[in-house]
Amino acid sequence: MYIKRLELKNYRNYSALDLELEKNVNVFVGDNAQGKTNILEAIYYCGFGKSHRTNKDREIIKWNENNSIIKLHVCRKRLDKKIDINILKDGKKAIKINSIKISKISDLIGVFNVVMFSPEDLRIVKESPGVRRRFLDMELCQLDKKYYYNLVQYNKVLHERNSILKSRNMDISMMDIYDIQLSKFASYIIQKRLYYIEKLNHYGKNIHKDITSSKEDIFFKYISSVKFSGISSMNEEVISSEISKEIGSMVKDNSQEEIASAVLDNLHKSRKNDFERGITGIGVHRDDLSILINGIDAKSFASQGQQRTAVLTMKFSSLDIIQEITGEYPVLLLDDVLSELDFNRKKYILSSISDIQTIITCTGIEDIETYIKNDSRIFKVKDGTISM
Repeated sequence: MYIKRLELKNYRNYSALDLELEKNVNVFVGDNAQGKTNILEAIYYCGFGKSHRTNKDREIIKWNENNSIIKLHVCRKRLDKKIDINILKDGKKAIKINSIKISKISDLIGVFNVVMFSPEDLRIVKESPGVRRRFLDMELCQLDKKYYYNLVQYNKVLHERNSILKSRNMDISMMDIYDIQLSKFASYIIQKRLYYIEKLNHYGKNIHKDITSSKEDIFFKYISSVKFSGISSMNEEVISSEISKEIGSMVKDNSQEEIASAVLDNLHKSRKNDFERGITGIGVHRDDLSILINGIDAKSFASQGQQRTAVLTMKFSSLDIIQEITGEYPVLLLDDVLSELDFNRKKYILSSISDIQTIITCTGIEDIETYIKNDSRIFKVKDGTISM
């Protein structure tokens, strides 16, 4: 999978842009605040129907204009795709795939796969569980439309359940209905998150060893607020990779109902406490992804360099996971990250992208020219204008 052409109109500081990209590496060079990241943002938008920088689409539209247009021509093994997005000032957007208008964002997600690595991704390790859940959810949504559906439905039911709890209305019959629905959607989400983490461990182990010259081991595990029958005797709320395999076998045996039953049981047991607090205290919206480096929690004890390496491992593992599931590598976006990496990390990135279309933004190309091929392309960016 690769981008053949990108067209922009009234997108941030670009009045009009029409770019043909190389199949391999494309480097956008320029000073800060010239529009390099805007290119990556527009590409990312075509993958997820949203920006990675803002929740307000009107901020994307060029000043004093009424709309913004993104057109992306994507080459794929089976069928090429053309994505057209028209973003309006009133917050609405019109999206077409191969000239056919779609009505739901879920119809866009998965059409064009993308993995982005930016300096802000350090938050995945350093900040709250919500940031790590978002990482899992974004990666899984572009691989599994059913996951996206279950996640959306879970959040809708959760909002309604919390509304009852906050109103202090002890409607037992309604709570029973909400709990059944939550457990149904949660069971699918848990299964897929465990599956993804198992894949992260599979690919991440070797990637992390390569980056660190075998000095470090990395391990990912799922921390659940739900205690599962048969493993709660461990007296902890951690689902390790071994337990992931156990639950994975349950999935193969078509026993999603067993996980749903465990979630439902936990919701019933926590109901009194939920009423007292006015909020749902357990569920997939409270779960976390733990990242261990040499057996130590990376969030609390790893150096910033180790944390950055952990994120790099996660991003490059995601490339391999997407390739395994879809048969194609996604497009890789690197937003001004090379300058913050040491020699080994930088070398790993630049030597690992030969089969992946990679779009890089940076302020200088001294360290890049050694690794990129002759058929790659370098663009110079200045004040919303791009030249070769």
